[in-house]
Amino acid sequence: MLHAAPVFLPLLGAIVAGLFGRFIGDRGAQLVTCGAMVLAALTGAFVFVDVALMGHARTIEIAAWIVSGSFDVTWSVRLDTLSASMIGMVTLVSCMIHIYSCGYMAHDNSIPRFMAYLSLFTFFMLMLVSADNFVQLFFGWEGVGLASYLLIGFWYQRPSANAAAIKAFVVNRVGDFGFALGVFGVFMIYDSVGFDAVFAATPGKVGTTFNFLGWQVDTLTTICLLLFVGAMGKSAQLGLHTWLPDAMEGPTPVSALIHAATMVTAGVFMVCRLSPMFEYAPTALAVVTVVGASTAFFAATVGLTQFDIKRVIAYSTCSQLGYMFFAAGVSAYSAAMFHLITHAFFKALLFLGAGSVIHAMSDEQDMRKMGGIWKLIPVTYALMWIGNLALAGVPPFAGFFSKDIILEAAYAAHSGVGVYAFTLGTAAALMTAFYSWRLLFLTFHGEPRADHHTMEHVHESPQIMLAPLYVLAAGAIVSGFLLYGLFVGDGRAAFWGTSLFVLPDHDTVEHAHHVPLWVKLLPTLAGLTGIAGAYMFYVSNPEMPGRMIEAFRPIHQFLFNKWYFDELYERLFVRPAFWIGRSLWKGGDGAIIDGLGPDGIAATTINLAKRAGRLQTGYVYHYAFAMLIGVVILASFYLYQMGR
Repeated sequence: MLHAAPVFLPLLGAIVAGLFGRFIGDRGAQLVTCGAMVLAALTGAFVFVDVALMGHARTIEIAAWIVSGSFDVTWSVRLDTLSASMIGMVTLVSCMIHIYSCGYMAHDNSIPRFMAYLSLFTFFMLMLVSADNFVQLFFGWEGVGLASYLLIGFWYQRPSANAAAIKAFVVNRVGDFGFALGVFGVFMIYDSVGFDAVFAATPGKVGTTFNFLGWQVDTLTTICLLLFVGAMGKSAQLGLHTWLPDAMEGPTPVSALIHAATMVTAGVFMVCRLSPMFEYAPTALAVVTVVGASTAFFAATVGLTQFDIKRVIAYSTCSQLGYMFFAAGVSAYSAAMFHLITHAFFKALLFLGAGSVIHAMSDEQDMRKMGGIWKLIPVTYALMWIGNLALAGVPPFAGFFSKDIILEAAYAAHSGVGVYAFTLGTAAALMTAFYSWRLLFLTFHGEPRADHHTMEHVHESPQIMLAPLYVLAAGAIVSGFLLYGLFVGDGRAAFWGTSLFVLPDHDTVEHAHHVPLWVKLLPTLAGLTGIAGAYMFYVSNPEMPGRMIEAFRPIHQFLFNKWYFDELYERLFVRPAFWIGRSLWKGGDGAIIDGLGPDGIAATTINLAKRAGRLQTGYVYHYAFAMLIGVVILASFYLYQMGR
């Protein structure tokens, strides 16, 4: 059971903190959840060493889950190199975020609830990455969606937080609908939802078709595209990305947990897990490549113009996820996973570092109201340097190794979509370096732009917040060259074993090691150029950005308004949906169903009662007159009957 411990320890912490938080108090909830996560991180490291490094892959059956005719689903923990790598990374990063939260959320009124949500989210993510079948994968998939809704809307007193949580939930439902259709399709075609059975039968499905929405479509292409729609929603790819920046309404530890290491990487993990299916669906892989490269470029352009420190990092996450997807799209799954792991360290470091800045600046998040604080919070400043160097891909930091191999693999694919991905990826690398150092210079350098009261209270974060950053900074420095040989180097075949599948003709990672020298140097040159450009704009000539905005105002407005995706969706989907909803509510439910149903019957009864009530006047002559009319009617009826 030691191998399954890292998956279920967070659930135990969530149950104790969530159900007994009032009895054990704030400190008790923190100790329980952080203690469970420390144990999970330690056992997760053991699982990584035993399974990934020592090669002791296994599947642990927990219990029979669903048995209905031929449909048999077992609740299992699948431990191979792919899941062990994810378990080790998720438990470590989540552990650091739990510890950081003890300091960051120290003055919050609902600490047990927050810690319970964090641990619950971690459990669902671990359940997702250790799934042995599509149904269990879907269980974890929907679980992280639910937990992210609770975490983004944690400060539910704020209307903006509620709106952001609902937006994340609804946009993810769009993607999850496609994902669910894909799972249904898998069961319909394969008569199984177990990974091993599906993967073994996949070569036999090549070239087959089935009827979908009245069309005869290629089986594998359609199923893979439906599953990828789910990945687009969860991993905020272009078109279903609009929830990601709004999710910054949650507390900063939530931003780090959701947008660095866990939920947003679920889509990348899923595509890599299903590599035995995607490899036989080249059209689906081409779509993955184009969507990923377009997302990397789009998010980088938007990140250039934002001023909220957390939103800049959020768009950076969106862009880096695009890199991971187009790596998977050109069959460089090991490179995608390599960047996923290194990105988790430096992006969590940047988010938590941003939280340290916000903590120091009395909850201010607008970089235009910062500046001149690097001497006041030197530790945070140094840690943000490390995170930015890794993000910009400067050697020898982690991002250099993982981003370069992705771009080299895209070039080595020697395909149209590969060239598209390499070109946009290189442009995104230039912009990434620029906006990450724009963030650093605006936040820490120049003249102080905050008010005097805020500047008087700028202070370094407590050690309980800084200690996790040291661990993440170490990962951002060393994870690249330590893991390079195993993930994408000469040892990758032995390391990955059968957990990733690549057809011999698709081995772009091998070809990436033999690309021309200029291809290897170009990403680093782009990163250094971006850093130099940011220095020139925001340190040497701080008036230049204003002049550039004036000169290119239409372009700046287009980028600042995020390519107007929100406005477009507002017109195409939100307003029509509200109009249809109100029409059905007022016209259908209110006027027809209620009007002719319970409301109509009640109104008629009340009307008749009022009319009958008017007969009771209290005057004797009225009653005598009514009696006389009654006698006349009875007599008339009697005479009529006698006459017949």
